[in-house]
Amino acid sequence: MTYFGRVLTAMITPFDQSGAVDYESARRLASHLVNNGTDTIVVCGTTGESPTLTWSEEYELFQVVKAAIDGRGKLIAGTGSNSTQEAISATQKAFELGVDGTLQVVPYYNKPPQSGLEGHFRAIATAVPDMPIMLYNVPGRTGRNLEPSTVAKLAKVSNIIAIKEASGDLDQVSEIRRLTSADFHIYSGDDSLTLPMLSVGAVGVVSVASHLVGDLQQQMINAYESGQISHARELHLKLLPLCKALFATTNPILIKAALRLQGWSVGTCRLPLSEPSTELVEQLRVLMNELEILPVPVA
Repeated sequence: MTYFGRVLTAMITPFDQSGAVDYESARRLASHLVNNGTDTIVVCGTTGESPTLTWSEEYELFQVVKAAIDGRGKLIAGTGSNSTQEAISATQKAFELGVDGTLQVVPYYNKPPQSGLEGHFRAIATAVPDMPIMLYNVPGRTGRNLEPSTVAKLAKVSNIIAIKEASGDLDQVSEIRRLTSADFHIYSGDDSLTLPMLSVGAVGVVSVASHLVGDLQQQMINAYESGQISHARELHLKLLPLCKALFATTNPILIKAALRLQGWSVGTCRLPLSEPSTELVEQLRVLMNELEILPVPVA
């Protein structure tokens, strides 16, 4: 059974001034992340702006990031689609490129019934039986919720091993945990809900904030798992304002702004995403300064 660890970073996709993918910055960022609290990097998910990437760009990113982390962490490739055949083709390509797993988002726009969702994920898993698959439920973006009973059926497929649960519904997380075996791993899809989800059976988080505070997130999860609940709660509350601020507008607009505040050359988001207001960026700057994660000024 593949284990992706506790802190999985949904990595941004850096762009240069012309809007092209900046593969060198992606390489440097990926290496930095696995050196600072990240167990697994998730490439070309929502935070990676997958809707505006071409498949050729995505396949190149898979290879660049895999080479950059060089066995120091795992790599999950976002190969989901609202076309089942397209998702199968992309997952087959990712398998050929040697990634450690794939993230499969609930098909968006189509709004399939639960039977269609089950058939979609089963078809992908069957087509690439040796590829570990993480389901990705994010109804706020897809328009369709992957219900716990459907997750329970899919969890019995040998290579469907985990879910990134971003419904924001703790009752739903509890029900998934009740209906699945312990070796089916649940990950929080919301940074601010990591600790609450751990309490009902999650094993970690697919995180945006870990670009900035991956080590602190590791400390929080370790504290919880070792029974230091008060300390875990302290860390949760310490990180909460930053986690909420990063989602004050559509992700990944503000995590890219935060990385630029740290001096990273990651560019802006591709249209139709736009730039954040100066007020939101200043709010981030204040919170990052309080957490001491801004560069130290040179005297």
